[in-house]
Amino acid sequence: MTIDEILKAATVIPVLEIEKLADAAPLARALSAGGLRVVELTLRTNCALEAVNAMRMAAPDLIIGMGTIRRASDVRSSLDAGAAFLVSPGSPTDLLEVLRKSGAPSLPGVATASEVMAAQDAGFRAMKFFPAEPAGGIPFLKSLAGPLPDIVFCPTGGIGEEQAPAYLALPNVACVGGSWIATKAMIAAGEWATIERNAGIAARMKIRA
Repeated sequence: MTIDEILKAATVIPVLEIEKLADAAPLARALSAGGLRVVELTLRTNCALEAVNAMRMAAPDLIIGMGTIRRASDVRSSLDAGAAFLVSPGSPTDLLEVLRKSGAPSLPGVATASEVMAAQDAGFRAMKFFPAEPAGGIPFLKSLAGPLPDIVFCPTGGIGEEQAPAYLALPNVACVGGSWIATKAMIAAGEWATIERNAGIAARMKIRA
């Protein structure tokens, strides 16, 4: 799949941190049952790489990406684990080059106009705007639409259920990322019904409603 195809399948992409491998399968089933198709694991825990395959087995329709990609070794290990796409919190030049050479669908992280332009020069037109709310939020994205109209964003960071629809209404936003659908505490407590309900709310949100 291309990054454009992945983004078209998404509305709100849940950003997930899984501490226990046993939680991966029920989490995947809850998110899929709620109607979501695209999720992002974070490479912050010891079981994150193993969780990719566990989630794929439990919910084959899910498109599972790996986030918190910070170095070349993260790219290699995540793709070897079966991640369908990659997401980085920032976009240093060397990481952009590794992502580009990997050929994997990727969302490099950007927070300034200069970073957006650098990522564009490296061959990317879809990017993660992070951390969205602290870095300027909706006004910042609106200001980029004029000079950089061919760039699309997945804003992530500080966006909850209440803010997501306003982001999705922007012409340069393809989808948004958020941890509110399945927080670390919800996952640890096994609150699968709550997660399925939150996933349903997110799945029903409209792009540019």
